[in-house]
Amino acid sequence: MKAIETRRFEDADQILDMKERGGISILTMTDGSTGMHAIFEPGWTWEADEKPLLGSPESCPMRHTGYCISGRLVVRMIDTGTETHIRKGDFFEIPPGHDGYVEGTERVELILFAAPEHPH
Repeated sequence: MKAIETRRFEDADQILDMKERGGISILTMTDGSTGMHAIFEPGWTWEADEKPLLGSPESCPMRHTGYCISGRLVVRMIDTGTETHIRKGDFFEIPPGHDGYVEGTERVELILFAAPEHPH
């Protein structure tokens, strides 16, 4: 029998702590899907604040599907240099190969979703 599963970001399975620049709380559901609550403070950049926590790849290797609760985030595709401005109320899909930074003086708050990774 299927059951409804609920989780809270206050009880995250993993936290990427970016100190005074914010952090990401990560939950993994029983089926393997994940949810993330990201908070990036003004001045946050992927290069300075997140890249070192991921082992310093050239760009962010993850695909992100999510919703912007507050603030403005600029995301740049490394291969083309194209910048996209994500703001409060936007639902977005970001492919791997990007970096980004907080634009302006307002905190960015995002909810991100990822489907379970199944072997092919």
